[in-house]
Amino acid sequence: MPRKIEISHRTIVFMVLFLLFLWLLYLIRDIILEFFVALLIMAILDPTVTRFSRFKIPRAISVLVVYILSIGLISLTIGAIIPPLVEQTAAFAVGLPKYLANLGVSRFVSDEIVRQLLNQIGIIPAQALKIGISIFSNVLGVLTVLILAFYLLLTRDKLDEALGFFFGDDRRKEAIKLVDVLEQKLGGWARGELALMVLVGVSTYFGLILLGIPFALPLALLAGLLEIVPYVGPIISAIPSVIIGLGISPIIGLATAALYFLIQQVENYVFVPKVMEKSVGVSPIITLLALAVGFRLAGVVGIVMSVPVVISIQVIVARYLLTKE
Repeated sequence: MPRKIEISHRTIVFMVLFLLFLWLLYLIRDIILEFFVALLIMAILDPTVTRFSRFKIPRAISVLVVYILSIGLISLTIGAIIPPLVEQTAAFAVGLPKYLANLGVSRFVSDEIVRQLLNQIGIIPAQALKIGISIFSNVLGVLTVLILAFYLLLTRDKLDEALGFFFGDDRRKEAIKLVDVLEQKLGGWARGELALMVLVGVSTYFGLILLGIPFALPLALLAGLLEIVPYVGPIISAIPSVIIGLGISPIIGLATAALYFLIQQVENYVFVPKVMEKSVGVSPIITLLALAVGFRLAGVVGIVMSVPVVISIQVIVARYLLTKE
């Protein structure tokens, strides 16, 4: 006998409302992304603001001081790096054929492939400048994120009242615990990742300078940026430096490879345990998948936000699905 399946009106209404909710989330996805970025900024800066507040400084002044110092430091860094970065990257594209010729690459790779490679490298400065301009041209989005983060930092100590309003007094403590854990893990990861990127970039820069490798700034910046990609990133960042080193001499090439290997070993056994001790651990495979999915969905912004999203999901799953509290 065929089985008769009945669907109640309540189920139909629930499915319709759920689909409408998903459609609404899709429509406001930009706002959700901005709010999540603001939460991440709050998680990064809140420990510093809290330290200032311990010296009897009003929280509003503490937030303002931290904001001014952070924006000033970022602006000075960008202003100091961009001009020599563009100049050295352009010089790298012009001088690379000499190093490839010294290696004898032309015997194994066609001139057309080398020409295409040089064309792609040559447009890197223009593309980097274009990306920077496009980011800062969206002034409204940047201001929205900064203002949201400012008010989140300003009202962080009044979070109990806000959560009580949204979740009620019964679930307020549970919501506060979850927010505290998320802030600790996200802030720890973001601060740790930034510190690792700076440490790797600076170590690579001074190491390349000592070895006499030209174009040290763009090569070190590449090493710092690719630090976010586990395993694969350091290998990719080492390739152009090793090619240039081998183009100078085999000994310099081997020394350059040894430099990158040494930096990675020091990072894995010294930097990571110290810097990331307060951060949640994410599997390298999960990180790679998250970066790939994030890039596919939202480009560069997706890459930046993919790991924080994974950390948030991991914390929520661990708290509500893997525990019996």
